[in-house]
Formats: sequence, C-alpha cells, structure tokens
Amino acid sequence: MDSFDASMERKLVLHMNSGKGERSYAKNSSLQRGLMIKAKHILEETITRMFRDSSPNCMKVADLGCSVGPNTLFVTSDIIDIVHTTCTRLNREPPTFQFYLNDLFGNDFNTIFKSLPDFYKRLVEDKGRKFDSCFINATPGSFHGRLFPINSINLFYSANSLHWLSQDPLLGLTREAKSLNKDNCYIVSTSPPDVHKAYLQQFQQDLKLFLKSRSEELVAEGAMVLLFLGKNETPRRTGWEIISLVLNDMLLEGLIEEEKLESFNIPVYEPTVEEIRHVIREEGSFFVQELEILILPWDEGINEGVDGNVKAEFMGKVARAIMEPLLSAVFGAGVINEVFIRYRKKIVQLLEVEKLESSIFVISMTKNA
Repeated sequence: MDSFDASMERKLVLHMNSGKGERSYAKNSSLQRGLMIKAKHILEETITRMFRDSSPNCMKVADLGCSVGPNTLFVTSDIIDIVHTTCTRLNREPPTFQFYLNDLFGNDFNTIFKSLPDFYKRLVEDKGRKFDSCFINATPGSFHGRLFPINSINLFYSANSLHWLSQDPLLGLTREAKSLNKDNCYIVSTSPPDVHKAYLQQFQQDLKLFLKSRSEELVAEGAMVLLFLGKNETPRRTGWEIISLVLNDMLLEGLIEEEKLESFNIPVYEPTVEEIRHVIREEGSFFVQELEILILPWDEGINEGVDGNVKAEFMGKVARAIMEPLLSAVFGAGVINEVFIRYRKKIVQLLEVEKLESSIFVISMTKNA
C-alpha cells in the first residue's frame, strides 16, 4: 500500500466508537458536553449579533465533526433555543431551521437518525410549534474541503474536531527524519524540530483550506463558532502523548510490532493562539470577533475527593471512545484492552504529581465583507 492509499485507509477509521454500548462515544462524552456548556455564551453572542444584522426565513446551520451521541442533538437544541430567545427579544418571527450534521463517512449516523423521532417529539412539546419547523440532514465528508453550495449556510459550529488533521503529518518526511521520532506516534519532549514543523505545517494547510471552504459556503452575514484543543503558555501533558508512551512500552515488551508503530502517527495538532491567528490573517476571509481559552480538567464532572482509580477509569473510557477505532485499525483489536489498562495505570501515577487539564480555544468569527 503506497502512502496515499495508507492515508485514505486511515481516514476511514477517524471516527469515535459507534453504537450505544458501554464503550461507545455516546456513553463517554460527558466531558465534551461540559465544554460545550462552558462555551455556550459565545454561541449566544454570535447568534444575537447575526440576528441584529439579518433575519433569515430559514436558518441553515452545519455542525462540523458532529460525531455521535446525545451531544450532537444537544447542540441542535441549544441553537434552536438561542434563536427563539433572540427572536423574542428582537420581536421577530423565529425562522424555520435546516441542520446539516457533518462527519466522515465512517461516522455512526444511524444512531443519530434513530434518536430523531424522540428529539422531534420533545421539540414540539417544548416549542409548541409545528413539526415541520425543523429539518435535520446528514452531510458526510471531510470538513477540510467543500461540503455545501456557495452562499448557502448561515452558521457553522464545530466542537472538539478541528484539532484533527486530514492525514498523517509525517507522510512527507524522509525516512531519516521520521527515524528521529522513532518509537513515538506523537510529539513528545524528545521529538526533533522537524517533527514539530511537519505537524504545524499540516495543521496550517488544513486550517487554511477549512477557512477558504467555509467562507465560500457562508452567506454574507454568516458566522462560525469553533471549539478545539490548543495550547497556551502553560505546558500541559496531552492524552495523545500518554497513548504514545503506552505504545512505546508495549513495543519494548514485544506486544506490538515495530513496523506498525513506525508507520503510525496520531493525526492531531494542538496549536497556539498565535499559530491560529497567523493562519486566519494569512487566509483573509474571516474577522475574529471573540477568542477565549477555557481550561478543562480531564476529570470535569467527577466529584472532588474521588479516588484516583475512579478518575483514571473515567478518563480511560473517554480516551478509548475516541481512539479505539484508529488504534484497532493499525495494531489490531487484540491489543486494545491492554493499551487502555496501561493508559489508566499511567493516569493514576500522573494524578499523584500533576494536574491533568486541557486548553480549549473557543473562537467566534464572521465572514469579511
């Protein structure tokens, strides 16, 4: 399989655990919901600003990287509530809604579809409006390119997705350069500058195409609200780094093959604020209205004083729901239990000496005139 084929193959498994089982993303995404709640005020401000300038008869919203589970329709419900409240305050008739749920082709859209009847029923009970005031569709495909017709979308929303890259960022490096990050599948403290540079360049290329595509698809008064992982001045350990350390240990013990680990790099990049602003300025299509950094503990929602093993179990389930399909495709399903047993053990050790937190960027942007 050449590098292009390998990249395409890898894309097919960039999705969360499907279904509704105990290891599904649907059952293990409360952390992500907590983030969406914390960032809701920026969504409210963005929608209020939009409706001061325009009043669409049909509000077309695209949720990019929607994944699967209750969070998907939680966002949809939130947006409907915010628009209804805004319209009431401005003495306007609420619009009809058209939602487009986007993710890669391997996403478990069927589980979302099966939950729609209950969602529509609750919507009618809550709003007292006709059933036909809200339409929900799926739009599968990569958000790193075009998804919609020109000038067709009012609002783009994306949570917990934009840090994912379109491909393995080290594909273009020489064998010698790759060997400098030998036995690691992510950026770690010993990674050479070439590895950092390759990850950054892939992120810049992907974000530039993302912004160009969205600017073409948005209406003139259109806006975007984006939530994704980043890094600020305080260095923080990442879950991706812990996965890399676990796999390295398993390689040393002969539990996974060296060839597989050498060919695998986690396609995620957490940028700095300046790296984000640089790409936005260079691409030129958007004006940043707001940019906030939220700090989210990995055990958000777990009571204080809870045993470290319980916290590690929670964090391990979250990580597994996100990473299992990708790791299974590369290393085989037979090693997955061992990966996350070790992941939880490392978490327990780390909790004794440091805080495990993530920096989340929340950005509201409007399309330049």
